[in-house]
Amino acid sequence: MYQYETIKLEKGMYHLTNKSFLQALEDADPSSFYHNSPLAKLDAYERQLKRFDIHVSGGNCDRVEKFFTTTESAVLFPEFVRRAVMQGMEESVLPQITAAVSRCDSNRYQGCDLTDTASYTTTNAGSALPVSSILESSSVITLEKYGRNIRASYEAIRQQRLDVFALMLRRIGRRLADSVTSKAVTVLKTSANNSSKITVAANSLDYSNLAALYGNFTNFNMKAMLAAPAIMAKILVMNQMIETSSQDVTEIRLPFGTKLINCPQLDNNTILGIDTDFALEQIQSSDIILETDKLIDNQLDSITVSVNISFRTLMTDAVKMIALT
Repeated sequence: MYQYETIKLEKGMYHLTNKSFLQALEDADPSSFYHNSPLAKLDAYERQLKRFDIHVSGGNCDRVEKFFTTTESAVLFPEFVRRAVMQGMEESVLPQITAAVSRCDSNRYQGCDLTDTASYTTTNAGSALPVSSILESSSVITLEKYGRNIRASYEAIRQQRLDVFALMLRRIGRRLADSVTSKAVTVLKTSANNSSKITVAANSLDYSNLAALYGNFTNFNMKAMLAAPAIMAKILVMNQMIETSSQDVTEIRLPFGTKLINCPQLDNNTILGIDTDFALEQIQSSDIILETDKLIDNQLDSITVSVNISFRTLMTDAVKMIALT
């Protein structure tokens, strides 16, 4: 008998200090025990699904009520909801434009700022070396709450296939992430608007303007360009894009290598170029927050999903913009 088959599941595993439910499961049933076994590709949660014979996808996909066959299997349901919502959030633009994710224990965050303006040149013997300073930021970031109240009675969804229910949760997660992305884009735009920008008449946007934006990056690389769908459409029909866009249907890149990202959260008057390795810091106090006890007890009339999050620009020179007039 494998160890995962004897783990005692209980509500309290969701309420351990500084540990997620998955981490609690991994502590009780380490994945390292399953190397070179048929279960090697499963994490601790997926092994519990196997234990209770719960299929969340595929031709034999179970229905929501399968989670509530026993009191122990019911404990697995909040993690199912969390994973589905989280998957939707990860399918958004946000992970593509975030350079770093920082955790904080409260709703206020004070990071560090890098001042690195001195030239990187040779230094004469006996002379002081140029200074790069990393100091506490003078500004404090207040995290904002984004959430959704999902109304779905148990009787209404108990016979629903788990893959279909997960699809609905993914859609909610995706739209939640889109709302969060609007904040991230606003932060990037504000930083770019305070630095050098290219101003172009909207009806005369051409490839040379995109190349000029690329040329504005002196200490960073423009790894991504963000544009609203209407602006994306104008870029895609440029002659220079014809050969490039036919090479890979999974992503679109400009001829000089920059990834072109469709960003509906951006207005039609702005194109942002960013170095995705250095531009944006995402700050959050926790992962997705659920009322786990209610879910375990079949109280599904009101499923609240929320996250506390905010953003700041790490390096202002890592973001530039074209302003369309």
